[in-house]
Amino acid sequence: MVYYLLSFSAELENLTDLQPRGGCDDPTYPYYFKVKCESCGEISPKETCVMISEEVPLPTGRGTAHLVQKCKLCGREGTIQMITGQGQPLTLEQSQKEEFAKLMIFDSRGFALTDFSFTDGWKAQSLAGTIFDVDLSAGEFAEYDEKGECPVGIVNLRSKFSVVKKHERRGGKDDFPNILVCNKNHFTFFFFFS
Repeated sequence: MVYYLLSFSAELENLTDLQPRGGCDDPTYPYYFKVKCESCGEISPKETCVMISEEVPLPTGRGTAHLVQKCKLCGREGTIQMITGQGQPLTLEQSQKEEFAKLMIFDSRGFALTDFSFTDGWKAQSLAGTIFDVDLSAGEFAEYDEKGECPVGIVNLRSKFSVVKKHERRGGKDDFPNILVCNKNHFTFFFFFS
């Protein structure tokens, strides 16, 4: 099993707290991305969609996953389970520092995750406190904040999947460390805090 952290960044103008409309653990937010078979290397031509609120039974009958899918080339089966409680909104401060915010962790078996697609269903708050419903499917967002009397916008959307490790805590509980993801001058740094 491999754990993939989906993180994202953007240039925010007079906005902060960019996240899915229902928060980072929004049960109805659809995550669209492509999968690459770890057996044969085939990348799915179409995007796969998973949501926290939708689970399917595992073929073994012991449990559920958010996705069970077969590779169209080699027929190998893979599963994806979403791990909630790790996401954080992208703040203006993170945006100005070109940092990435954690969005979701995926427990993937048989597939590597790639090419996340931004869609509708996001929200952000202006510096004056106005909440905006944001559609990122066009790759950018622009509005005017009447309360703050200034333009607001989102450009230069970026996302990435990174492999992370799960740590076991005492008492048998699994935990992911607090991860700070930075991207300065095209180098990526991961800082792990215990």
